[in-house]
Amino acid sequence: MKIDSVLISGAGIAGPALAWWLLRLGIRVTLVERAASLRDGGQAVDFRGAVHMSVIDRMAILAELKKRETRMGGQSFVDEHGKLVARLPASFMSGDLEIARGDLVRVLFEATKDRAEYLFGDSIATVDDRPDRVDVGFERAAPRSFDLVVGADGLHSVVRALAFGPDARFLRFRGHYVAGFTAPNLLGLDREGVIYSQPGRGVSLSSAGASDPARAMFVFRSPPLEYDRRDVAAQKALVAKPFARDRWQVPRLLEALAAAKDLYFDEIACVNLPRYSTGRIALLGDAAYGGTLGGQGTGLAVVGAYVLAGELAAAEDHAVAFRRYEERLRPYATKCQDGVKHVGPFYAPPTRAQRWMRNRVYGLLASPPFERALLALTTRAARGIELASYPI
Repeated sequence: MKIDSVLISGAGIAGPALAWWLLRLGIRVTLVERAASLRDGGQAVDFRGAVHMSVIDRMAILAELKKRETRMGGQSFVDEHGKLVARLPASFMSGDLEIARGDLVRVLFEATKDRAEYLFGDSIATVDDRPDRVDVGFERAAPRSFDLVVGADGLHSVVRALAFGPDARFLRFRGHYVAGFTAPNLLGLDREGVIYSQPGRGVSLSSAGASDPARAMFVFRSPPLEYDRRDVAAQKALVAKPFARDRWQVPRLLEALAAAKDLYFDEIACVNLPRYSTGRIALLGDAAYGGTLGGQGTGLAVVGAYVLAGELAAAEDHAVAFRRYEERLRPYATKCQDGVKHVGPFYAPPTRAQRWMRNRVYGLLASPPFERALLALTTRAARGIELASYPI
């Protein structure tokens, strides 16, 4: 199949991963990213199981990722006095390889920047999907045409909205919201994390080193909320309200929240699309089958990129490639997405009884006789696809 040019929306993880493979096929790749520069920071992300590890090994970035891995230790559940009530092994939260999201984005960018065109500080404004091309209008750059367009621009994908419809049609809310931000390392955590929970609310704090800042995460149960996604002050107020009377380190973390410059706030939700492509436009990563947390989105993004590029290399027609991509990936992605529905209750059990049960169950599973079974559970979905060999 003759494909000369592909436009990818999103320069996070899925987009540059796809670019890496397409460049090997001799395709001209342009990536457009709304942010003015690479998005540094963010929660740690992980790869788990042989499938994830195989893909990043084939991409020749495994050694570089290992240089930057966090090597986090275990996670502890604590009560309001900071007393340990249960502990999870490192691999439960961190998988086979954990790395700061910003570091992974940087590695993928460095691997593609010399051969791909990056347009930062811009976004797709219009798409006109034609039989022989896609005409694209940008917010800033001049209009251009491409053979294919791929939306790899996250849970609230611009490409998905333009080609398929608004978020409300495809996002399935899971009853919780999450906020993440950089905070002082109040407990001197050194490659470990702690989780504090009250009914319907949970707070985690983790750090890659005793002298490093920490990453705080607030999770709370709530009906759907209406807010302006650009109004950070309003988002901070929404997060602070349910935690206002909590103890432990929560008051100090709420002070850090008020001063945070890097707040991430979103609903815990997953994408449910009837199809991953239309015409010459396809979706990849969180835009197609993402989940806010717990859906193994990082590994799923790089596996999806490999499959999409491979099918484009193997097929004589983009429509055939897009269909085969979905046929191969949808069963796998659906199983991975199943984890999203467990994240809210894990961090923020709805009742005291369920919090007690969580602590007891995970404390038991993390004990030596059962630890192997617990780790198998965390990789079962991630291992659920057989990678094909493609001519790339």
